[in-house]
Amino acid sequence: MTPTEQDGRQEAGPGLGNELSGPRPGPGLLFRMGHGCARRPWRVIAVWLLVLLAAVGADRAWGGTYKDDFALPGTAAQTGADLLDAHGGPAARGVPAQIVLSTARDGADGQNAQDGLGAHREAIDAARANLATLPEVVSVADPSATSGTMARDGRTGYFTVRFESNPARFEKSYVGLVDEAVAPLRADGIEVEYGGPLGQLARSGGADRASEAIGVATAVLVLLIGFGSVAAAAFPLISAVIGLLAGLAALGLVAAQVSLAAVSPTLAVMMGLGVGLDYSLFLVTRHRRLLRDGADPAGAAGRAVATSGRAVLVAAVTVTVALAGLFASGIGFIGLLGVAAATTVLTGALAALTLTPALLGLAGRRIDRFRVRRPVDEPDGHADMWHRWAAAVGRRPWTALVASVLLLGLLAVPTASMHLGHVDAGAAPAGSTERRAYDLVSDGFGPGANGPLTVVATLDRDGTTAQERTEIAQDLQRVLARTPGVASATLPAPTADGALLVSTVVPAGAPQDRATGDLVHRLADRTLPDTLGPYGATGYLTGLVAAQQAFRDVLADRLPLVVGLVVTVAFLLLLTVFRSPLVALKAGLLNLVSIGASFGVVVAVFQWGWGGSLLGVDEPVPVESYVPMMMFAIVFGLSMDYEVFLLSRIREYWLAGHGDRESVAAGLASTARVITCAALIMTSVFLAFLLAEDPVVKMLALGLGVSVVLDATVVRLLLVPATMHLMGRANWWIPGWLDRLLPRLDPEGAERADPELPRRATEVAEA
Repeated sequence: MTPTEQDGRQEAGPGLGNELSGPRPGPGLLFRMGHGCARRPWRVIAVWLLVLLAAVGADRAWGGTYKDDFALPGTAAQTGADLLDAHGGPAARGVPAQIVLSTARDGADGQNAQDGLGAHREAIDAARANLATLPEVVSVADPSATSGTMARDGRTGYFTVRFESNPARFEKSYVGLVDEAVAPLRADGIEVEYGGPLGQLARSGGADRASEAIGVATAVLVLLIGFGSVAAAAFPLISAVIGLLAGLAALGLVAAQVSLAAVSPTLAVMMGLGVGLDYSLFLVTRHRRLLRDGADPAGAAGRAVATSGRAVLVAAVTVTVALAGLFASGIGFIGLLGVAAATTVLTGALAALTLTPALLGLAGRRIDRFRVRRPVDEPDGHADMWHRWAAAVGRRPWTALVASVLLLGLLAVPTASMHLGHVDAGAAPAGSTERRAYDLVSDGFGPGANGPLTVVATLDRDGTTAQERTEIAQDLQRVLARTPGVASATLPAPTADGALLVSTVVPAGAPQDRATGDLVHRLADRTLPDTLGPYGATGYLTGLVAAQQAFRDVLADRLPLVVGLVVTVAFLLLLTVFRSPLVALKAGLLNLVSIGASFGVVVAVFQWGWGGSLLGVDEPVPVESYVPMMMFAIVFGLSMDYEVFLLSRIREYWLAGHGDRESVAAGLASTARVITCAALIMTSVFLAFLLAEDPVVKMLALGLGVSVVLDATVVRLLLVPATMHLMGRANWWIPGWLDRLLPRLDPEGAERADPELPRRATEVAEA
């Protein structure tokens, strides 16, 4: 043993010795907090209910709405959009959405289908006038007034409706107003479907609510099986739900000040419910063990918060730090998604550390009332299956290590072919108005019409003659039309003030196709500069597809920076907590391996299409550009939950004076059941969101669910103990100078360690 290790054990030794035979040291802050909450449960519960009511009331009164803001200042796509806003007038201002009309499919019959839309001029004019009067509408262009919005056969066309703000965030009742406005069309036998953000608004949203209900119901079932009693199972659920509701209300107030993405509430629910249940579960498990060892309820609650509660605190901070690392992307949209997730993580941790001990104190020794099976807590005795598992891993660490690495490596193989992009409406649920609109446009105009590109060319109004402007426009159209991957390009038209030339380019492929992304780069990097440069003009490629491509490029460039920052900060935090460079480094590397495996599953299912139809995604789609970065931050943070909890127990046994082999086996046996139960709960919460209508939510749900399963089984139950067995005493080695430099943190309260540790460690070692 190194001098540093001896010093560390000597520091921890008096605390452990006092617990076992001498006077007990003064209670720490977390112990006093947990003990106080347990002694005054009604006061704590009342405070939480008052805070919740106040937060919900404030959210109802002053809370904001959620909307996607993909603005990327400094990019060509954003510059082009800003120029159109400044010079294009109402026809270019606002958020566009399509209302697609057709007489070519269901809804049109007989003579109507043969006549095409031209035979319905009166109904089209009436609908246009009605739409123009709706709130938030800036302009309406009907198929006959706008070039390129009427199919060649005349049977499919679309209104381009521009709104002051994103209609996807309007109240659902707005769809009813649009239905009334287009009623003359439907009455005249025309099929009408809503595309773009208006189609997103028309989604039912019921699947998301069903996902939340299924997640909660599954969590209840796992808690009942894991704890064996209704009362014990109810406490984590009550704590998690109250913490989640408070976090969502706080998030609504944040949304009033900044632009939070539309997926923010869903992400917040997934994270808040999952970690809230896990954190409370850790505390309840330790509390029940202490009760069984003879502690009084208030004292047991205080010691649970002083031990497992410290691990919860470190885990919550680690998750928050990982999510805060998303701001390193330089994109506010991504960073604020991290804020949304971190908000409910922090409120969930706060509820676990205060509300859970209050509920435990209220229950007293009646925590096992209304039993559904024999109550269980931390394992006790070498006959337990987890003790036998820990002993087996210790006997064959190389086998466990090699098998785990091979499995994770095999799952990670598809990651090498990951294609980032944007999932378009072609992946929307079959039968939805958004999907029908997409299909109608694809059939009538080609798939590229669902994601047209806009070319904006700047001109010198004082120095450019009308003849030169015409020459530039004709030359630009000719070059654009001949560019590989372009289906059509309109003749560039000047804006009202003559400052810009504007052309619409329709790609040959769908918006999410890899070829469309290549076309965006080809036009922006070569075609526009080469064509406009000789005229002294500058071209910008803008529009939704161009903005999404710029977004993807920025994310791809910044992903290594985010990964490096999050891993470094997590390494430093674990190094400070556990005072072991090798343990901290191993944790970071193993987390990266498990994240790579979960990425591989996402690529195989969504991009390769392996089983995607079972999840409601009928065709292969690219991986949404921001999903890998979000998954990395969330998964890295969540995996630290289990890492901190497991390593804390191992270190606790080691500080009690036991050898490396005995400490690893005893720590694994003590935490395996609760980690497995917690992982089942979090996985059920995540996978329940596979029922959501949004393919991106499905993508996140699958990736996060798979990552939790792999992390709690392959990594935590095999890789971590195997590597720690192989490293032996090196696990807790630290240079003396580094030990003196680092501040001292104790996540598990080793100074108040469990007095049963020596006996349990010996039993596991003997197994």
